[in-house]
Amino acid sequence: MLTSTYTLVALSVEQTTVRAALQSLLDELRALPGDFSTLAAGRAAQLCAALRQVYDNCHWRKLDKFLVPALRRSTAAADGLLEELERLSGKAAVAMSTAEACVGAADHPVPREVFCHAVEYCVGALRSRLEREEKELFPLARTAVGGDAWFAIANQMLAHDAYAQERRGDPGRLRHELVGHAGHDVHGRRHAALTAAH
Repeated sequence: MLTSTYTLVALSVEQTTVRAALQSLLDELRALPGDFSTLAAGRAAQLCAALRQVYDNCHWRKLDKFLVPALRRSTAAADGLLEELERLSGKAAVAMSTAEACVGAADHPVPREVFCHAVEYCVGALRSRLEREEKELFPLARTAVGGDAWFAIANQMLAHDAYAQERRGDPGRLRHELVGHAGHDVHGRRHAALTAAH
């Protein structure tokens, strides 16, 4: 079905963005000078801030906002997988807290080994979650979620994007993209793209 394909492609783009951010973070981590047992607190704080941003972006993806709730409503078969994905997120959160705790005061040297291990563990947990989403969650959703639910998810994603665009200062796009629950725009017209996809 075109609506499910559209939705999963959009979610895959989001996955790719998170993966790129995680790789960039690892590249920065591995570029740190390796001849000291401590790191400058300022540099470690920058890396922590970047890690927090990636973690938050991963936590607030459209997948969690729209697809996971629809999957929970569609089948109980997803419960075990969703719990495992949450455990991976929990492990990432613990590792991130460890990295942040290493930073401490601005003038306090950061223990390199503990800090780097925590960041790498956090990135690894998030990567594991992304991989399981792509290899297990997406295929399960494709078969378990019904056509009307896919239509509603796509509709919610379009409305979400339109709202985000409006907040960035382009209210004109909101009038073109915002669609209601039944697939109509703000003027009551049927949304053409979704009508064709459905």
